[in-house]
Amino acid sequence: MEPRELAAALAQNRDLLKRVEEKSGVDIKNCYQCGKCSAGCPMAFAMDYTPRQIIRLLQLGFIDEALKSRTIWICAHCQACYTRCPREVDLPRLMEALRQEAAQGGLVTDKKVHLFDRAFLSSVERYGRVHEMGLMVQFNLQSGQIFKDVALAPPLFLNGKINPFPTRIKDEGAIRAIFQRVRSRGGDGH
Repeated sequence: MEPRELAAALAQNRDLLKRVEEKSGVDIKNCYQCGKCSAGCPMAFAMDYTPRQIIRLLQLGFIDEALKSRTIWICAHCQACYTRCPREVDLPRLMEALRQEAAQGGLVTDKKVHLFDRAFLSSVERYGRVHEMGLMVQFNLQSGQIFKDVALAPPLFLNGKINPFPTRIKDEGAIRAIFQRVRSRGGDGH
């Protein structure tokens, strides 16, 4: 890549990068590319870019590549990267800010990943935890795969692996408050 191309990419995407940094509270310049985040990421095997590579794309101004990546949707927000980072770069928060930007900009390349993310958060908001059966039903209906997992249901029911009825947490108000706080700060809550 020519230096002119790098400079042009940085200049063109400066405002978008600033918005992502403000949303996430992460200063990407703090990352010095040690790679501990990628080495400890349990989802790295399924990503098109490792967490370290996502940061590097942003540092170089290639924000569209980061926004179009599957990585931002595959991130499980397990905090392994953040825990290992010697510079305390909060990658899960950065990944969430990138998800929001991708969704708002219509840059979601795999619509099923986005549908699953929304169905997952919807389940957490409704019950305080994930109701697996409801999650899969909602996802399959929205993605047009209505009968995709039907054959799996009987053995899972018989072995007690899935419950047709959701269990709720005791303090549902606390979960509602979290989602309301996210929405009040500009997030969509899912």
